Amino acid sequence: MDKTDISVKHQFLVLVHLDLKGAPPKVSYLAEIFPLFAQLGASGILIEYEDMFPYGGKLEVLKSKYAYSPSEIKSILHLAKSNGLEVIPLVQTFGHMEFVLKHGEFSHLREVENFPNALNPHKVGSLELVHLMIDQVMALHEDVKWFHIGCDEVFFLGEGEESKMCLKQGQNHVDRLFLSHVKAVAQHIVTAYQGVKPIIWDDMLRDSPEDHIKESDVALLVEPMIWDYSPEFDINGKVSLAEKYQKCGFNKIWFASAFKGATGANQQLTHVRHHLENQFLWLQVAKAFPGDLVQGITLTGWQRYDHYSVLCELLPVGMPCLAVCLQAVAHGQFSEKEDETVKKCLGLSSLDTNSVVSDDFGTFPGNDILRLVTEAAFQLAASTESLLKGNRYVTGWFSPYHRKHKFVNPMMVQYFENECRSLLSKWEQHAEQLRSAMENIYYPNTMEEWFDEYFNPFLAKLQQLVFDLDHVSNT
Repeated sequence: MDKTDISVKHQFLVLVHLDLKGAPPKVSYLAEIFPLFAQLGASGILIEYEDMFPYGGKLEVLKSKYAYSPSEIKSILHLAKSNGLEVIPLVQTFGHMEFVLKHGEFSHLREVENFPNALNPHKVGSLELVHLMIDQVMALHEDVKWFHIGCDEVFFLGEGEESKMCLKQGQNHVDRLFLSHVKAVAQHIVTAYQGVKPIIWDDMLRDSPEDHIKESDVALLVEPMIWDYSPEFDINGKVSLAEKYQKCGFNKIWFASAFKGATGANQQLTHVRHHLENQFLWLQVAKAFPGDLVQGITLTGWQRYDHYSVLCELLPVGMPCLAVCLQAVAHGQFSEKEDETVKKCLGLSSLDTNSVVSDDFGTFPGNDILRLVTEAAFQLAASTESLLKGNRYVTGWFSPYHRKHKFVNPMMVQYFENECRSLLSKWEQHAEQLRSAMENIYYPNTMEEWFDEYFNPFLAKLQQLVFDLDHVSNT
């Protein structure tokens, strides 16, 4: 693959996406990592606030218990500015509105009554809601040049009763319903906030006929962000898609790759090679266009697949991959020079881009979480299952039946008791270390969720095993 330096030709923005709908970091951690972002080649951040924004008034119900305060938002913006990072807020305004439409106050605005994912574009209150959300966010982001309005994966659009009635009239199509709502949202931004350009995810545009897009005038209002996180996507297909958008009248486009959160909803560790190859493909796509067309590329770091899904890789776990990807995008390649830069910035003595695990976890902020999560991911389940299902004394003389009826041969207990107690002690100490490390970066709800999903189920098995050992007697 041709990995020549295209960044010199294009000089586009390189954004790091912070997905705050899961495991939002404390501002103190952002203060530690924003300088790293800048050192590694980022020029901005795309902040997807979701329920971490301090909504007020009619929207107060939207905010999380641990939402940032207005002063913390200002601190984040100050930190970004002091590190030369452009800030672009992202607020979902059509699809992926679960964090809004799950609430009773707004459930009547759903496109389909039973599903809280998509907004009904026909309800009078829908635009009022979206405008209010945008206005509250903009009140704390007065100097931004772009505002991302989401609009990806508007599932079930056209299946609501109002939409069905609308589609029966004339030449209406689902894509026209989509374009109409996007236009209304974008017009609010460009009218109310001079100089601010809306951005949308592009997936709902991909199958829209060119004439529908042109007649909607959406191309005059927004810039599409084409996303694909695969390491094997068709370069020519993406070039053709970008050319289609050019023909439709979009004079600027964005690309979106991924540095984490794109290889499985419950993925704990980041596959560096997967994401690095994804960056190389996007660099190849960018080479096909003049520098003034590509506005920038966003390295997405998804923390959940949607509002209801489990947490995937934590941000500190994805930091080495982010560093590698930023250097690759900044220089159009990942050679020995870029490798050395990553190692220097993260305090690594070695770096293996082909493996999900390393013996070197560096000295960067959050490196202890990377180490402890990696060890747990590889050893916790394996060691627990090995004891419960692989130890012949446990399976033969301390089975669920034996434990239930306290029917145990004391002579056989001596062959596995120490191993049981030792393994439990090991993982309880590990949990204590991990909790201590996470407390520095995350809020209590993140810690509770991560442990309940990935740690406690196995720890509980060991605790129950030792509990049963303490309560058995020979009968």
